[in-house]
Amino acid sequence: MGYKRKKIASKTVINLVLGFICFIWLIPTVGLLVSSFRPAADILQTGWWTVFPHKAYRTVETMQLPKETDLREPIEINGVAYTDDQLRSGAATEDGRRLIWENRRARTVQVQERDWTFNASFTLDNYDNVLTGKTYNITMPDGSVKTEKGSGLSQAFRNTLIVAVPSTVIPILIATFAAYAFAWLKFPLRRSMFVAVIMLLVVPLQVALIPILQDYGKLGLNGTYLGIWIAHTGFGLPLTIYFMYTFISQLPKDLFESAFMDGASHFTVFTRLILPLSVPAIASIGIFQFLWVWNDYLVSLVFIGSQPDVQVLSMRIAGLVGSRGDDWHLLTAAAFVSMLMPLTVFFALQRYFVRGLLGGSVKG
Repeated sequence: MGYKRKKIASKTVINLVLGFICFIWLIPTVGLLVSSFRPAADILQTGWWTVFPHKAYRTVETMQLPKETDLREPIEINGVAYTDDQLRSGAATEDGRRLIWENRRARTVQVQERDWTFNASFTLDNYDNVLTGKTYNITMPDGSVKTEKGSGLSQAFRNTLIVAVPSTVIPILIATFAAYAFAWLKFPLRRSMFVAVIMLLVVPLQVALIPILQDYGKLGLNGTYLGIWIAHTGFGLPLTIYFMYTFISQLPKDLFESAFMDGASHFTVFTRLILPLSVPAIASIGIFQFLWVWNDYLVSLVFIGSQPDVQVLSMRIAGLVGSRGDDWHLLTAAAFVSMLMPLTVFFALQRYFVRGLLGGSVKG
């Protein structure tokens, strides 16, 4: 009983710690999501947590002071004197209320009391404005209207899809062929070539950017989708080959022997046995490769450029941060637009994810 209790207690502690870490990680994500649906004026005035029930000051009355009130002298309200600074920041009264300037020049003061409230104002305008390039108006907290132009992220979203999908499919297809060859075929220099692939895992991709860029210039591949596909394929192949090799090399040898005895060729074995059995591993490495390509900034900037018609999402959002660092309604919406596709891919393939990661980890 003592051992079982200790085991249950240890599992409980681990689950609590993991739950706490997930909760801490989830808070900013929820804040980002909520802010992406809030009107621009609300984002500028209040925090995202105000959409949940909370206690806040609510205006119940507006008082008009005499026009001749001297703001440099103590200001008497209901028999109590307040300074101008106190009314700027909010002066507490004896009955628990608060006095604060509504319009200092017009000598109007708001009487506020603390009560339960929430800001349940949501809109899809942020996503509409960030995806299109049309002009739109924002009502500021002071009542003024500000005219801005949308970001037009829809083109960048399409460009990122065009880059990411082939840059994920091509290296995985090549790596699966290579992993099968390294695992089950006999050919000269097989070990040396596999060691070379492993060594490439520790080579930073930055050291290859300039030589490859020079070769691309000679071949006319700079600024083309073909060039970026080849670059991402080359940079992703070492890890993809190694990952697929660890899975395919642990498949039962009897499967291949039976297939060869029935007259199957290596291509038939690959297409009829290897690919169906390797779906969990392909899904797992596919998630990693897709996320890396989707969020890539450096490789895309070097090989495809920063022109608006070919920019990917990472470059466009980085430009938004630099040019519109105060427009949180655009930045939060843009962040979730960029997260939409990776989340879709992950949740679509998550049932294979753990199986693929553990594939080949245990022999038997």
